[in-house]
Amino acid sequence: MLRALEIRDMLIIERLDLAFRPGLNVLTGETGAGKSILLDSLGFVLGWRGRAELVRRGAERGEVTAVFELPPGHPGHAVLAEAGIEPNEDDPAELILRRVNYQDGRKTAWINDRRASGETLRALSETLVELHGQQDDKGLLNPRVHRQLLDDFAGAEGLLSRVRETWAGRREARRALSEADAARAKLKAEEDFLRHAVEEMSKLDPQPGEEASLDAQRRLMQAGEKIREGIAKALNAISSQGAEGLISEAMRRLDAAVDQAEGRLDEPLAALERAQEALGEAEGGVRDFLDALTFDPRALEETEERLFAIRALARKHNVLPDDLPALGEAMAGRLAALDASEADQSRLTAAVKAADAAYATAADELSAFRRDAAGRLAAAMSAELPPLRMERAVFSVEVTAAEPGPEGQDDVRFVAATNPGAPPGPLDRIASGGELSRFLLALKVCLLREGDAKTMIFDEIDRGVGGATAAAVGRRLADLARGGQVLVVTHSPQVAALGAHHWRVEKRVTDGMTTSRVVPLDPQDRVDEIARMLAGETVTEAARGAARELLGDAA
Repeated sequence: MLRALEIRDMLIIERLDLAFRPGLNVLTGETGAGKSILLDSLGFVLGWRGRAELVRRGAERGEVTAVFELPPGHPGHAVLAEAGIEPNEDDPAELILRRVNYQDGRKTAWINDRRASGETLRALSETLVELHGQQDDKGLLNPRVHRQLLDDFAGAEGLLSRVRETWAGRREARRALSEADAARAKLKAEEDFLRHAVEEMSKLDPQPGEEASLDAQRRLMQAGEKIREGIAKALNAISSQGAEGLISEAMRRLDAAVDQAEGRLDEPLAALERAQEALGEAEGGVRDFLDALTFDPRALEETEERLFAIRALARKHNVLPDDLPALGEAMAGRLAALDASEADQSRLTAAVKAADAAYATAADELSAFRRDAAGRLAAAMSAELPPLRMERAVFSVEVTAAEPGPEGQDDVRFVAATNPGAPPGPLDRIASGGELSRFLLALKVCLLREGDAKTMIFDEIDRGVGGATAAAVGRRLADLARGGQVLVVTHSPQVAALGAHHWRVEKRVTDGMTTSRVVPLDPQDRVDEIARMLAGETVTEAARGAARELLGDAA
């Protein structure tokens, strides 16, 4: 609900503070007094796109502040949460919007004293306000929203949610199949290469670290003949014919004298024993190395052949030799995936069929629900139009097949015929201004759901009607305002008389400067204003009597 609207230096409004209330709020005044400026200013603070130049002449900037009440559960809270805007600390149910327009065209907005974008304002405004008028191209006259309006009237949220879920499942299943088909086609294109490469890799069977090991063996074999003779002489020098024999001879001679040495030969003998053991170890190592140098020339050839084959395969696949085993496993895995893709494709194809069927079932059920709701809405409109003096008008809802999508497979369009025998057509093409206003009002009455938290604004929706028809329009507006809030800009005394709260918009000229102000009316002021609306500039007692009669009837 809109609590307050404060306007500073916007067009011909210098300063204006309005406090709105629940129920039917009526704004009246002479043509050109500035009623439309109030809506322009409200639209400005809500982020709507409107007039480019709004700042009052001579002022540096214009500013509008709007205060709304957001009860718990209001959809505006979700918009604020998504934008990261905290509730008002002093009053969590209070929402304060403020927007400034500078002379150079810059615009700055705040929500609860936090800077906000125009996009956030517009998203929030969709939860706060509904504007209806004869040029209502954003609401009831827009065919693009007729399906949503019908769904709201029908209470199709559950079915619509299931259609969206099955559509998402259908899209995911098709995506998975498409990706699998693309991957399979890519694998299929390189199948021959993969099979040959895997066979080649399997036959060679390279191992991690094998290339370095083969290279070391090859170098050792190549150097073997050059160093073998020297190694053999070294082994001979170490063995019993050499150092080992001399040490053994020395130990025998010392053993013969040890008993007379009184222990002084014990340490030398122990050292010789250690030397003898070390020479034994050295002899074993040299002998092993010498045995390793003994090889068949064929072994060198085989080692070189395998080493060169591993290196050639690594160059072929542009990898390091040690990476060949992992590459072979990867290529074998791709081949296995290709072999398994037939079964996988069958599974994914079956999943697509199941998802298509689930979507079709949900969409068909939603279509049937919409067609039933279309009949009920048409019937509701048939009951609503006669009190608005449109007994001969026919309203219908066309539900036709459309391309499947997340909202179902239907196009919905509101059509009407105002004269018997005339073909139905879009509302904005077949109805005159007054008829269109009443169609829109009847639609809003039928589509209004209990607990709707939006403030509804009707901008001269009663234009072109008068008398009993205008009174019927006023009663419908009063009905809409019960339990909520409706603001109506009107030139109809019958509508104005039904308002719970009444303001008059006045224009005045001071020192050559035109300004507009809004005056709240007490009971006597209301009589005078409605009398003016009935009689024109010259208000007579008869007009005042008629005004009192209208107000009495409204009460």
